[in-house]
Amino acid sequence: MSPVLSGVLQLLALIAALALAYRPLGDHMARVYSSDRHLRVEKWIYRAVGADPSAEMRWPAYLRGVLAFSAVSVLFLYLLQRLQGVLPGSLGFASIDPDQAFNTAASFVANTNWQSYYGEQAMGHVVQTGGLAVQNFVSAAVGMAVAVALVRGFARSRTGELGNFWADLVRGVVRVLLPIAVAGALVLVACGAIQNFAGIHEVGQFGGGTQQWQGGAYASQEVIKELGTNGGGLANANSAHPFENPNPFSNLFEVFLILLIPFALTRTFGRMVGSLKQGYAILGTMAVIWIGFTALMMWTEFAGRGAAFEIAGGAMEGKETRFGIAGSAIFSVATTLTSTGAVNSFHSSNTGFGGGLNLLGMQLGEIAPGGVGSGLYGMLIMAIIAVFIAGLMVGRTPEYLGKKIGTREIKLAACYILVTPALVLGFTALALALPTPANSMTNSGAHGFSEILYAYTSGANNNGSAFAGLNADTQWFNSTIGVAMLLGRFLPMVFVLALAGSLAEQRPIPATSGTLRTEKPLFTGLLVGTIAIVAGLTYFPALALGPLAEGLAA
Repeated sequence: MSPVLSGVLQLLALIAALALAYRPLGDHMARVYSSDRHLRVEKWIYRAVGADPSAEMRWPAYLRGVLAFSAVSVLFLYLLQRLQGVLPGSLGFASIDPDQAFNTAASFVANTNWQSYYGEQAMGHVVQTGGLAVQNFVSAAVGMAVAVALVRGFARSRTGELGNFWADLVRGVVRVLLPIAVAGALVLVACGAIQNFAGIHEVGQFGGGTQQWQGGAYASQEVIKELGTNGGGLANANSAHPFENPNPFSNLFEVFLILLIPFALTRTFGRMVGSLKQGYAILGTMAVIWIGFTALMMWTEFAGRGAAFEIAGGAMEGKETRFGIAGSAIFSVATTLTSTGAVNSFHSSNTGFGGGLNLLGMQLGEIAPGGVGSGLYGMLIMAIIAVFIAGLMVGRTPEYLGKKIGTREIKLAACYILVTPALVLGFTALALALPTPANSMTNSGAHGFSEILYAYTSGANNNGSAFAGLNADTQWFNSTIGVAMLLGRFLPMVFVLALAGSLAEQRPIPATSGTLRTEKPLFTGLLVGTIAIVAGLTYFPALALGPLAEGLAA
């Protein structure tokens, strides 16, 4: 079987699996977030944190809950790393340096999971399981809670109440993430992924000598890092490591986990607003962009120019032979179009255009299908921008799902889409202008520029994948990328929740003959065009200096 045909079949199998899971999971999440019933274990958690799960919150209170929980999480994870040297189960590893501990704490709480350290050479079992793995669950649940709050803003009227953050957080973990993670971990163990708490031991090599290998709960952390679109792995090689991703089946299963909840949330959205067709329109937009990016990535990696590429059948540098070009291309697009950041290949070794696609996927806002929760609310923000543009073209006040998009709403949406580009381009320019961060580049020219642009794009968009080739374990990069991750995660949430509160207070507007039908394919096309224009106008000059220049030069 040809590698291209193998890639097409893998993509079709993935689409079929996602289609089978779409309806039951989407409906389940709609029931979870609409139910008035609390499970016994959930009641125990509410008592422990002193929360009243039945109390409705307006958007300022909901936001305070998000920020307070996240601030405590950053502090706890920072202290856990700083105390690692005196904790049991540390495997003899020393405490983490302050700048790196801050960077890692910010990274995992922001659902970014950017790692400037070698996982198997820095973190013991306690930090990995009690700190990082826990944040993989709760940071994903925070994103889902904010998305559900925005959906309630569209679904409710004449009230500013958006639900209860603590109830949404706990339900997301207990009823959605945990059950799927347990089942997924069993699948990965069956595929050959490692799951133990063994220490460091010497292993013989075929060519002579020995190598140190570290055991760990690879399978359980791997499944939640993909399912929660987190991305941080136990090993520095991440999902290219055989302990985390042993074979082609596990590779495709992990891509399935990455895309599962973000796609299914569109049905949850349709259920909660009372129109499944609205969910299908958002799903269609996400699917068009994802399939288009995957096809382009496979094309550019299979069509790499040069004698070495032709002998290997494509751009095989930096890719695992057990996955091949197709498995690596599908994985890299899934991980950069979401906020996952896991990698099964060396993105820096992609062709110039392939690296550019990874960059652009993050710069779209990671909305196709995007991160768990963040993809849905990011796409709904873009839908508001699209109906505003349509309203300007026909001279009519824009509305979406029966809610008027007025001055307040469009200002909040505009602030949302401006935050991340300001962080990415501002920090990139500053790093290139100063001598110390620029010295961290191992490559010069367009590729070196892409390394720094990728690092801040990954951090501010809460992705976490690395282009590699950049020494990011410095005080400058640990600090600035840490700040970019926190601002890139929580500033947009401020605007999303404020927008949700504004929408929930409105009275519904009845549809008329002049209302834009946002459940039709025409709106899907308008939304895809809006996303392309906004991202293109924002990032094209930077992309032209980096991956586009490199691709054209090749």
